[in-house]
Amino acid sequence: MQIALLALQGDFAEHEAVFRKLGCATLQLRQKQDLLQKFDALILPGGESTVQGRLLRELDMLSALRQRIRDGLPVLATCAGSILLAQQLLDDPTVHLGTMGISVRRNAYGRQLSSFAIRGTFGGMKDVPMSFIRAPQIEFCVPDVEVLAEYNGRITAVRQGRQLAMTFHPELDEDRRIAEYFLTNIVQKDR
Repeated sequence: MQIALLALQGDFAEHEAVFRKLGCATLQLRQKQDLLQKFDALILPGGESTVQGRLLRELDMLSALRQRIRDGLPVLATCAGSILLAQQLLDDPTVHLGTMGISVRRNAYGRQLSSFAIRGTFGGMKDVPMSFIRAPQIEFCVPDVEVLAEYNGRITAVRQGRQLAMTFHPELDEDRRIAEYFLTNIVQKDR
C-alpha cells in the first residue's frame, strides 16, 4: 500500500514514520507531477494551513487533489489538514480543498503556549493520546459527518465517507491506533 504525504510544509515526516512502521510505502507530494504517481491514500499534515493552501495554489496542485478526494481518495488530515478539508473557515473567507462538510475555527485554543496533551476516546477506542498544538476547533458538521472524538464539548475528530479529520496530532505519540483505524476502516474498506 502506498501512502502519499503532502510534503510542502508541516509535520509530514512524523506521519511518514508512523505509516512506514505499519508497513506502508510512502510518497512525498512536493510538486504537481508527483500527483501522477499511484497512491492509495493521502495524509494532510499539521503545520501552517495558510502556507500549505498558498503553496497548493502556487504549485497548481489544489484542483487535482480536490478532485481526487471528491472521487473517493482516502484522506487523513490532522490540525492544519482539517482546515484544508473544511468547507468553511469561521475566521477566514478562504476555502482550500473544501471537500468535507465541516466549519472550522483556527487556533481555537489559543497560541502556541496554550498547547496541551490529553488522553481521550476516539471512535470507541479509550485512552488515546491527543496532542493539541495551536489547534483548530470543528464547530459545525453537516448531518452525514460522524463525530469520533470530543474534548470538553468541542469536536476534535470527524469522519465523512473516506475523509478523516482531527484537530490534534496523533502522529506525535507512540500509539498507532488512529493510523491503524484509518488503514483498516477507510483505506482498505470498500477496496
